[in-house]
Amino acid sequence: MSCLGPMLSSAIRCRCRALQLATGQSSTLASTCTATTSTKMFNLQQTCDQLRPVHMLTRHFSSESAVQMGKKCLLERLAEGPVIGDGSYVFTLEKRGYVKGGPWTPEATIENPEGVKQLHREFMRAGADVLQAFTFYSTDDKLHLAGNLEGESVTCHDQNEAACKIVQEVAAEGDDVLICGGCSPTPSYMEGKGKEVVQQEFKKQVEVFAHRKEVDFLLCEFMGHVEECEWAIETMKAAGKPVACTMRVGPKGDQNGVPTGECAVRMAKAGADVVGINCLYDVNTSLKTIKIMKTALDEAGLSPYLMIQPLGYHCPEVEDMLEGYFHLPEAPFAMEPRLLTRFDVQKFARAAYELGVRYLGGCCGFEPYHIRALAEELAPERGRLPKASAKHEPWGGALKGSMFEFMRKRAGREHWENLKPALGRPDHPVLQNRLDE
Repeated sequence: MSCLGPMLSSAIRCRCRALQLATGQSSTLASTCTATTSTKMFNLQQTCDQLRPVHMLTRHFSSESAVQMGKKCLLERLAEGPVIGDGSYVFTLEKRGYVKGGPWTPEATIENPEGVKQLHREFMRAGADVLQAFTFYSTDDKLHLAGNLEGESVTCHDQNEAACKIVQEVAAEGDDVLICGGCSPTPSYMEGKGKEVVQQEFKKQVEVFAHRKEVDFLLCEFMGHVEECEWAIETMKAAGKPVACTMRVGPKGDQNGVPTGECAVRMAKAGADVVGINCLYDVNTSLKTIKIMKTALDEAGLSPYLMIQPLGYHCPEVEDMLEGYFHLPEAPFAMEPRLLTRFDVQKFARAAYELGVRYLGGCCGFEPYHIRALAEELAPERGRLPKASAKHEPWGGALKGSMFEFMRKRAGREHWENLKPALGRPDHPVLQNRLDE
C-alpha cells in the first residue's frame, strides 16, 4: 500500500474549498484536508477513517455547487491524479435480462431505459468519475449482422441518442461526473470493405456525440486491429473532444500480428490522448500488456495517458491467445467461478497506478463493487471515497459487528489479504485443460 504524496491535486483542494462553502464547516473540513495531504497512509482502513468526514459531507454537496466550481475535462483530471471509469455493461445487463447474449447490441437504451439508468447509477455511487453512454456495438452494420432483427427497427443514431439522454440524466444526479461517448469495432472492417466505408460507420456513431455539449470525451474500445484504431481516431478527432482508444490485445499483439508496443505508438501518433487496453484478458495479463505499451511509448518519446479496463475474471490460460477468454469453453455464460474478488481488484488498482496508469476501470465481469474497490484503493491519491463506502468497511472491518464470534475474527486485513478462495467444486479443474480454437 503506497502512501500519499506531500500534496493532493489542485482539484481536490478546490473541492475542499467548495465543500467549506457548501456546508459552512470551514475549520473542520480544512483540518481534514490538511491532515489528508500531510499524512502517509499505509493502511486502507486508516485512509478511510481520515477521508470519511469528507465523504459524508459530499453526500450533501449539491450538483449545482459542482457546476459553480467549473467542470474540468478528462485531460485536466488525468494530469492531477487517477480517474475511475465504470465497468461491465453488456455482460451485466445480459444477466439482468436486458441484453441478448450473442449479438450483445444495446437496444436496451430504447426498450428498457430504466435498466440502463440503474446500472449507471450503481457505477456512479460506487465511485466512477466517468459514465460511458451505453452505445457498444451500436453501428448499423453490427445491428444487421447475422440476421440480427434489431437492425430492422432501430438505427445507430436512434440508439446513440437514447444512450446520451439516459447517461446525461443520471450524471446530473451526481457530483461532477464526466460523460463518455463510446465507439466500437465495425463488422465492415472485418469484411475488408476499406477505410471509407469503415469511417462512415464511425461517423454515424460520432455525429451524435459531437453535437452534444454534455459528452466530455470519446472512447473507441475493444479494437482488435490497430489499423482500424487509426481510422477511428481520425474520425473522432474531428469532433473536437479528447479521444481515448483501447484495444483488446494481450502481450502477443493485435489480430494482424502487429506487436503490442507498436499498437500503442501508432494509436498515440494517430492523435489519441489516452491509449490502453480493455477486455479479453485478466488483470495480471493486462498489467503485463500495459507495461509493454508504456515501454514502447517511452522509447518513442510519446506520453499519452494510459488506460486499463480489464476483464473481471481470472483466465491465465489464455494469456498468449489472440482472442483471450473467448477461447475458454465456459465463455460467455459460465464464467462466474473465475470472478475477481474485491481484494483482487484492490491489488490490481495499486499495481496499475504504480505502473503509471491513470485511467482505471473495468470491462466484462466488472461489477459496481469492483469499481468501489478501485475507488477505495486509490482514495489516498483521489482524496475522497465513493458514496458506496458509507456501507462498506475496508478489509471486512464491519464484521466486527457480526453476531458470530468466528466471523468477527475475520474483521481485518490479515485474513482477507492472505486468503486463497476455494472453488467449491471438487470435480472441477483449477485451470481449463481444453481451449477452443
